[in-house]
Amino acid sequence: MSPRSGAPTREKLLETSEELINRRGFAGTSIDQIITETGVTKGTFFYHFKTKQDLARALIQRYAAADQELMRSSMERAEKLSPDPAQQLLIFVGLLLETAEELDKTSQPGCLFATYCFEKGLFDDDTYGVISDAMLSWRRVVGDKLRAAAEKRPPRADVDLDALADMVVVIFEGAFVVSRSLKGPGVFSAQLRHYRTYLQLLFDA
Repeated sequence: MSPRSGAPTREKLLETSEELINRRGFAGTSIDQIITETGVTKGTFFYHFKTKQDLARALIQRYAAADQELMRSSMERAEKLSPDPAQQLLIFVGLLLETAEELDKTSQPGCLFATYCFEKGLFDDDTYGVISDAMLSWRRVVGDKLRAAAEKRPPRADVDLDALADMVVVIFEGAFVVSRSLKGPGVFSAQLRHYRTYLQLLFDA
């Protein structure tokens, strides 16, 4: 990386902006606040992001990339640890559970997907498209694994597998709301444990 590339400064702006937006919301976070927190000049900010909308899009693209990497790496690891699709699902959820337990230790957990959707109308269609693509990716990957599991182990109940795949995202997004509202620990991990138990019972795994 070239020392003149500006990458460290851009990353600092993104990290600080995400933290502020998770605490205050996008509308409640001003460019001046971001500049003050990062200690950069206004010119430096606008060198990296021409508008606040450009910042919003960069933030959600960065967040979505990390989200997709978590899904990909967790599923790849699960597939290496077992040849059975149902067991792979249980391992996959177990790996997500590890992440959830770390989130439960965070005093103010935040999710940009949830924050952006709560403030609908403040962002352009391209920004919301990033969120939609991420959600559909989870549905596709988890849904395909659920269908593979159902072929080998017929479910013990009539279920909509795509809806069951969506439940992973629903758990994470809903847990952010419950955790921040009730300020109670263990919300993420408790919900994922319920989901894993349901899968075990559904596939007799």
